[in-house]
Amino acid sequence: MPLFEHPLAPAGSAEPAVGDTGRMLQMITGYWVTQVVRTAAELRIADHLHPAGATAAEVAEAESLDPQATFRFLRACASVGLASGQDGERFTATPLLRTLRTGAPGSLRDLALYGGTASHWAPWGNLSEAVRTGAPQAEATLGAPFFDWLAGHPEEAGVFTASMSAMTHGLALQLADVIDLKDARTAVDVGGAGGTFIHTLMLRHEELTGVVLDLPHAGADAVASAERLDVADRFSFVDGDFFEKVPTADVHLLKFVLHDWDDDSAVRILENCRDSLTPGGRVLVAELVVDRLGEPGLPPLMDLNMMTLSTGRERSVDEFRRLFRRAGLNLSKVSASASLVSVLEAVPA
Repeated sequence: MPLFEHPLAPAGSAEPAVGDTGRMLQMITGYWVTQVVRTAAELRIADHLHPAGATAAEVAEAESLDPQATFRFLRACASVGLASGQDGERFTATPLLRTLRTGAPGSLRDLALYGGTASHWAPWGNLSEAVRTGAPQAEATLGAPFFDWLAGHPEEAGVFTASMSAMTHGLALQLADVIDLKDARTAVDVGGAGGTFIHTLMLRHEELTGVVLDLPHAGADAVASAERLDVADRFSFVDGDFFEKVPTADVHLLKFVLHDWDDDSAVRILENCRDSLTPGGRVLVAELVVDRLGEPGLPPLMDLNMMTLSTGRERSVDEFRRLFRRAGLNLSKVSASASLVSVLEAVPA
């Protein structure tokens, strides 16, 4: 449903915004919806409205909010499809809002929380400068490069890690469907954060030993997750830097890692993976793949996200092939999953 009445219609007209004007108005105000979703996640609105619904006063009391402001907020949630109102007083969660429920399988709550944080929001505000200069805007807006800033802000780093884990929860099973590990004994999830991806693969392959290589802040979550899933006896966390060294394994997994970095840095990561493969080993890269120019979808927008936050980028299959060649690897297979993410397999040249 359009956000505005047609700008040329009489005041109070029910005529909706149509065509390019209405579409552009929605684009211009899109960030409003982002912050509505983030706030709904922060205030656990999905939990309060599920399953029986609640009044604004009840939500306000539960979260220590201003009652009138809470009503206005829930009314806005209803206008964008997150809630439905009953008699103008009681609100219930829609299926869309239920995707933000705390702890629910496949919940996007953590991703919604991260989408409105300073480390993500502020660099996007400098997109025009990123286009002018070709330089990421994290340092200009946050005072430090993106990952350095996170290292100095553990609370927000936790939000970021949780959001990546949430995104992985939605992808892990779909990626596991197209990844063949029947001949592998060890696999390292390089930059694997909380371990969701490798743990999913370990549950599929009962003989597989899994490792996460990442910075120290991710270790506790990765170990706790392994214990919760009863795979701790064949899992380990390695505190390390993938620019320096990668643990030896039959398979190295790189999920949403290379897109964080420029080509030279990505080649260095791939070289370290190649050097630490056992004979016959493989590198598996799970990333968005940029399609032909003008193809609608997420990859070109995610590419702008990487441009504003870091030196990274999304890449086409040909660009990945060139990266692999520079790192002494050959692209051997590209597998599309049921998600938007593809798995590119590379072997030593």
